[in-house]
Amino acid sequence: MNSYLTVFLGAGIGGALRHAINQFAAHWSSAFPVGTLTVNVVGSFLMGVAVVFFAARGESGSQLNLFFATGLLGGFTTFSAFSLESAMFAEKGDMATVALYIALSVGLSVGALLAGLALARSALG
Repeated sequence: MNSYLTVFLGAGIGGALRHAINQFAAHWSSAFPVGTLTVNVVGSFLMGVAVVFFAARGESGSQLNLFFATGLLGGFTTFSAFSLESAMFAEKGDMATVALYIALSVGLSVGALLAGLALARSALG
């Protein structure tokens, strides 16, 4: 399969999953972007697992890796939405929320990626 088509299909699925989580999260909070935070943290964790998994199998450039890591997780995570939401809080003068959102998003996402790396490495021996 063409690598661009592989990434395209994965990104479409990832985007649809992100939309579903954002719709679900909207029931919890309309004032704080829980959905974007959730997909960025979960996506970072899954990326950590994927990096180790595909490297251990020698499939770093495989179609499955392109589909999952570049496509699905690329479509699922939302750095551009995170940036926009941070700017919107800043424009409203809500600097405490900006700081909290940035700290949680970056801290939890990097932490989740490290946890995914550790879990996958532990599972693979």
